[in-house]
Amino acid sequence: MAFSLDEIIETISAVGVETFDIRTITLGISLHTCPDEDVNLCAAKIYEKIMRTAVNLVPTARAIEKKYGIPIVNKRISVTPIAQVGGACKGDTLVPLCKALDRAAEELGVDFIGGFTANIQKGFTRGDQLLVNSIPDALCSTKRVCASVNVASSQAGINMDGVYRMSEIVKESAERTRDRDGIACAKLVIFANQVEDNPFMAGAAHGAGEAEAIIHVGVSGPGVVRAALASSGPLPFGELSELIKKTAFKITRVGELVGREASKMMGIPFGVIDLSLAPTPAAGDSVADILEAMGLERCGCHGTTAALALLNDAVKKGGVMACTYAGGLSGAFIPVTEDASMCRAVSEGVLNIHKLEAMTSVCSVGLDMVAIPGDTTVDVLAGIIADEMAIGVINHKTTACRLIPVPGKKAGEEVDFGGLLGKGPIMDVLRASPAVFVRRGGRIPPPIHSMKN
Repeated sequence: MAFSLDEIIETISAVGVETFDIRTITLGISLHTCPDEDVNLCAAKIYEKIMRTAVNLVPTARAIEKKYGIPIVNKRISVTPIAQVGGACKGDTLVPLCKALDRAAEELGVDFIGGFTANIQKGFTRGDQLLVNSIPDALCSTKRVCASVNVASSQAGINMDGVYRMSEIVKESAERTRDRDGIACAKLVIFANQVEDNPFMAGAAHGAGEAEAIIHVGVSGPGVVRAALASSGPLPFGELSELIKKTAFKITRVGELVGREASKMMGIPFGVIDLSLAPTPAAGDSVADILEAMGLERCGCHGTTAALALLNDAVKKGGVMACTYAGGLSGAFIPVTEDASMCRAVSEGVLNIHKLEAMTSVCSVGLDMVAIPGDTTVDVLAGIIADEMAIGVINHKTTACRLIPVPGKKAGEEVDFGGLLGKGPIMDVLRASPAVFVRRGGRIPPPIHSMKN
């Protein structure tokens, strides 16, 4: 695939005025050679494998930034789900493996490392139990490690024992970081239909079908799309979709260029482009701004789900034509605290958690970076998670929850996590209890359309 000089110049011109960037280069690394009965030896093997494989990741990204003038905001690593690697370890904790991940990430200079992960949609292995039980200690004792747990799939249904246990883990992780507003939960995602090639945190993991090592790129660019819409006038829906498709095509072409360049420089295969529009707290870098540029008075008003559906579909259609392999999550992210205009809509009472849940049926992920009152019970947390998992299972799409019950704070108060995690208001939740339902135990069966063989 050839890239013209005009394409590159056009995109570089968007960097300064439209906050365009490459959100991440993520290097996936297989750790299947690392299991050991001794948890400390296993940790040493993990550390050595990551250091050896990823030694050139950050220098490569910086060289590409300098060559093309395009910011690469995050340099990241994803690894084989640690529950699969740590299942052979004796003892009752996998925290040493998490600390090995964190030490490698710090020494390599990467921003985050994902893969402290378990897949429990049909039940728990010993490694899964060890990992899930280790999450609060692991996230409280590290800075760069992200954890994820897949509790549901369209083929398996929803593991409600897993949902309830993860609700307890979310609550404990928040309390353990009470002095930092429960920030450990910002590094923990609960999934339905987790994909194997996601370059975005906190849900990245190097799946079973991936190569020994591979490079994925996550693009961004909501500011570029917003700017295109702002200068377009009141277009009919078909033309509006075409404009977003063309803009997404241009953004994705640059992601393909960056991925291929990184692959050549590192001698590691290039995997996928994740086409997702991912906002940041920076002014003008908002998905909510795009929805409002379509004609909504505020994100969250009636019509928001339809506008988001149009945006998500057009981004995928335009982006997939610009790259060889699309993957990951691909679409539009709607993390609340990471999007300043989403936060404004919440503060003004236009966007609530019920409308947000409806929006997740058509976006890339789900209830993402949602701060809720610290006194939210485990039962209510389990109900929120179960609802989101059901949306994913029934619709054969990835959905997720990154919920932060902020200790000691109530709905309407503010929380500030800093950096890309952003700040914003705490959203209220319903108090009526789903306890009898969520405590039934077992697995909600998969839908009939899971039977495709």
